[in-house]
Amino acid sequence: MVRRPTIKPNDAIAAVRAVYDELESRPIERSCTLKTECCQFKLTGAIPYLTAGEALVAARALHASGRNKLPKRADGACPLLDPATSRCMIYESRPFGCRTHFCQGAGGPYTRREVVDLIHRLEDVNYKLGGDQARKLPGAITDMLFK
Repeated sequence: MVRRPTIKPNDAIAAVRAVYDELESRPIERSCTLKTECCQFKLTGAIPYLTAGEALVAARALHASGRNKLPKRADGACPLLDPATSRCMIYESRPFGCRTHFCQGAGGPYTRREVVDLIHRLEDVNYKLGGDQARKLPGAITDMLFK
């Protein structure tokens, strides 16, 4: 059964951005130096999962960058990684998993206890958008591109 959204897209975006801001304000030590190791999905074997709210934020940022579809990458890297610059095309709007450095290159993932409250808030927005469970980055963003 598909649930009807109970939150407007702009309100969902604001709620997700508030979670990102809260995460940024926490004094958790990381060692990410923007090497983009986490973005090499084929090499790491790890792809971030996005809630509907995160996917909506990412899709809107991708659209704002002048793109109306998620680029395909033959090398297995994140489709948001610009092949010309080796930088994230939506860095300021990157998903929670990217912010919490799910890969070992940045020191490994945050512990769940450090961010579980934020995960719950993202799940709440997901539910209000009619989402069920988090989905892999490419499909999640593609489905939100025109919403």
